[in-house]
Amino acid sequence: MNYTTVPSPVGNLLLAADDAGLRYIGFPEGKGHVTPGEGWHVACDGVIEQTARQLAEYFAGTRREFDLPLAPHGTPFQLDVLAALQTIPYGATRSYTDIARQIGRPAALRAVGAANGRNPLPIVVPCHRVIGTSGKLVGFGGGLRTKQRLLDLERGVQTSLAGMD
Repeated sequence: MNYTTVPSPVGNLLLAADDAGLRYIGFPEGKGHVTPGEGWHVACDGVIEQTARQLAEYFAGTRREFDLPLAPHGTPFQLDVLAALQTIPYGATRSYTDIARQIGRPAALRAVGAANGRNPLPIVVPCHRVIGTSGKLVGFGGGLRTKQRLLDLERGVQTSLAGMD
């Protein structure tokens, strides 16, 4: 596994990839923190370079969709949730109930929340676009402040990322 860290308006992000594709995006701290493991090597390969470029475009407001080879890990249920997250349009939000219904498991709200919380590819697989049924922000590996800033960015609120680095 190759990895590097890249600066972003929400702090340095750890990007990790292997021959299968992008495996992890980690926030500087909190639940979304990723620590390099055994067999990980500092390197900036093609997938990592692509990811860094596309994230920079996203933060600049010029990219709305990512086009990267993704290789997330997880159970079949978790991968179903990740696939559903990728259908949420830029600037939109969905509730955990919406995602549970979309994957054909309407009673699995907590399991959807847990799978969303284990998303190894935040931002690219937009778990920040999932909110509570009441419309409130709930849970995010990078923290609720970062989640709000990402949603603001997508809604065209220009000042929300200022001062985040």
